[in-house]
Amino acid sequence: MVDYHSTNNQSAGGVQTYMEQENDWDRDLLLDPAWEKQQRKTFTAWCNSHLRKAGTQIENIEEDFRDGLKLMLLLEVISGERLPKPERGKMRVHKINNVNKALDFIASKGVKLVSIGAEEIVDGNAKMTLGMIWTIILRFAIQDISVEETSAKEGLLLWCQRKTAPYKNVNVQNFHISWKDGLAFNALIHRHRPDLIDYDSLRKDDPVTNLNNAFEVAEKHLDIPKMLDAEDIVNTARPDEKAIMTYVSSFYHAFSGAQKAETAANRICKVLAVNQENEQMMEDYEKLASDLLEWIRRTIPWLENRTQEKTVKDLQAKQEDFRDYRTVHKPPKVQEKCQLEISFNTLQTKLRLSNRPAFMPSEGRMVSDINTAWHTLEGAEKGYEEWILSEIRRLERLEHLAEKFHQKAAIHESWTDGKEAMLTQKDYETSTLSEVKALLRKHEAFESDLAAHQDRVEQIAAIAQELNELDYYDAASVNTRCQKICEQWDILGSLTHSRKESLERTEKQLESIDELYLEYAKRAAPFNNWMEGAMEDLQDMFIVHNIEEIQGLISAHEQFKSTLPEANKEREAIQAIQAEVQKIAQSNGIKLSGANPYTTITPQSIDSKWEKAMAMVPQRDCALQDELNKQNSNDSLRATFAAQANSVGAYIQAKMEEIGRISIEMNGTLEDQLTNLKDYQKTILSYMPEINKLEGHHQQIQEALIFDNQYTSYTMEHLRVGWEQLLTTIARTINEVENQILTRDAKGISQEQLFEYRASFNHFDKDHSGALKAEEFKACLISLGYDVENDKQGDGEFNRIMGIVDPNSSGFVTFQAFIDFMSRETTDTDTADQVIASFKILAGDKNFITADELRRELPPDQAEYCIARMAPYAGPDGVPGALDYMSFSTALYGESDL
Repeated sequence: MVDYHSTNNQSAGGVQTYMEQENDWDRDLLLDPAWEKQQRKTFTAWCNSHLRKAGTQIENIEEDFRDGLKLMLLLEVISGERLPKPERGKMRVHKINNVNKALDFIASKGVKLVSIGAEEIVDGNAKMTLGMIWTIILRFAIQDISVEETSAKEGLLLWCQRKTAPYKNVNVQNFHISWKDGLAFNALIHRHRPDLIDYDSLRKDDPVTNLNNAFEVAEKHLDIPKMLDAEDIVNTARPDEKAIMTYVSSFYHAFSGAQKAETAANRICKVLAVNQENEQMMEDYEKLASDLLEWIRRTIPWLENRTQEKTVKDLQAKQEDFRDYRTVHKPPKVQEKCQLEISFNTLQTKLRLSNRPAFMPSEGRMVSDINTAWHTLEGAEKGYEEWILSEIRRLERLEHLAEKFHQKAAIHESWTDGKEAMLTQKDYETSTLSEVKALLRKHEAFESDLAAHQDRVEQIAAIAQELNELDYYDAASVNTRCQKICEQWDILGSLTHSRKESLERTEKQLESIDELYLEYAKRAAPFNNWMEGAMEDLQDMFIVHNIEEIQGLISAHEQFKSTLPEANKEREAIQAIQAEVQKIAQSNGIKLSGANPYTTITPQSIDSKWEKAMAMVPQRDCALQDELNKQNSNDSLRATFAAQANSVGAYIQAKMEEIGRISIEMNGTLEDQLTNLKDYQKTILSYMPEINKLEGHHQQIQEALIFDNQYTSYTMEHLRVGWEQLLTTIARTINEVENQILTRDAKGISQEQLFEYRASFNHFDKDHSGALKAEEFKACLISLGYDVENDKQGDGEFNRIMGIVDPNSSGFVTFQAFIDFMSRETTDTDTADQVIASFKILAGDKNFITADELRRELPPDQAEYCIARMAPYAGPDGVPGALDYMSFSTALYGESDL
């Protein structure tokens, strides 16, 4: 009879199947009782491993397939397809028809059955039945096995050799004697499930124990039924090859499914790990952004507080608090702001590289929102510092005015003391004619003195008004004192007018008066007033802010001193008048009363005041010279600060230009660039002592109350902002290179490609701004071969690309966005469909997955992560607790809500 194992190779893709290689199977070999026994047991166990899925089994392989019913059922189970409805009759024709339906189905699968007829199966022909079952096993269990384009048998043998290669005493060369000692079976199990086999305890000289151990473990833990007896194999010189192949194919199918599940689990773990890391970075960004915004929110009201202080000392305490804020509290926040931008850029890069949607922070926590808040903070800082300086000037002015007010008021009150009583006395009623005339002249001199004091009263009122306008804290007491002076002045004016009228009425009765006394009084009064004014000026407080102002005061003082010789001549002339009076009186025997009737100014008082004034001149000289020395010292402080500020400003400008040049050059690999940039950053940070030195000079400037500096255009605020921008720029440039490395490594982009992209980008970046305008980017794309010419199709493609690289429609494309786009165009990444396919493998080809399956296949933390986020499965084929892995997978890539 012709070999009934021959099959065609329609489904083998041109590769010779095992059945064609084994067409020399001599049917006489089945007469070997040992081989037949092994085949019966193995084929029966193999059939039952599938039939039990349908709730049945066979006992006798040639008897139980005779009616064709279980044969059809077996084919339905192993193929997953429905066969024609069997005939339930007991007659021979019904059985033949059923077996023919089964044979027809086998033939429809590309198997060529030769010399196997339904009648032989119905008649219970053992050899034909075993041959048919072997054909089924080959087609449905072995034929699809292929390793490196080998045939079924060779593929299965190669798989066994690779899996057992590391094990001692195992050398699989065939499917008969290589398996007799049982070590190959144990090695296969141990390779995939080392927890089930203690391989080192097995001995090559105990094959029965080895075989039984492998068969029992496979049946108990791997759901592979026991298909052979250890004794049958050991006691046979050459075990049946087909029985061994059938048994080994069961191990192959059991372990290949586990390998797929492991691969699927690894893919899911990788995707979930990326997602968990991204979520942690999002949480860290949100917290850091919230903390920084809260600090800004709390700081701005403090900087906007304009509560006025009463003294310069109190305001200087505020200035010291502000200096502490600038040097102690703010620098860490500058670092936090820089780190926030770096974390945001790194997170966005990782999201793009893992094909995730871009991260959108909570409302109000965007980088732009933080920059806006930071700009508001810096504006408040500038306003606060300007306000403190203006307040110091205002309070200095107030204190100077208040002291000047009280000094002038004290002088005026001293002058007016007793004047009211003098003007109200009635001495002229009992005086002689000469005495009345003297009283009248005296009153005229008083009027002259009173007119001279009018300017002082006006000055006192003007100072009081200015103190009120500048919101002096003790304005109430100033107003009270000023009001009292003005009211008293009005009273003095009224009394003066009344007394003059009285004296003029009496004057008609008086005849002569001593002209010398009158001349003395007239000349002594203005001279005395001039001396009082001079002493007042010599004691006057002054405040200056530069050398020119103090030199002006010194010049005015020198001019004053130049008038002293003429003043001394006037003093001597006045004293000569008094001397002439004494001479005339002595010559004429006139007895003088001892006092000039026209004035209270005595020669002694004039000399006394003159001596006091002369003593004040050198004191004024010393005070002016001390102030000149102070202003020279201040000017030295200005020059020292200016020299350091000009040096620091030039350094910052040069470094900013160098960083801008480095960011567009392509010198060495990205790692070289990163190393150079970090070394460059260290070099910049090493310049920090120069900044601190400048801060020390600036503190000296402020403590000396110096408000201007003609030697430099730089301010400390300008240099602080420049230094912070320099540190932020180098940190941002380092982060851009790190992100390029991350993009290159994740996308598999070569260094040459990055250089090509950078060269193309730099070529069209004409202004070296680090970003391309839309038209520049379009020209760059055209140079790289993209069809974005000025037509309808090209414009549509260009708008699509701009939507990717410029999602915020800013009109500019950064180099990082350009790299992301080019890497996306040239590389591939995980997709939602791939993750869904992986979950489907773990779920056993179901449309849902259970919590137990997730915990069994995934690490605990990632399994719980999935369980917490997967929605319940709502399909009709679901079970209680079923989870929807499809919606979960699409949510990971932003295609739906998680």
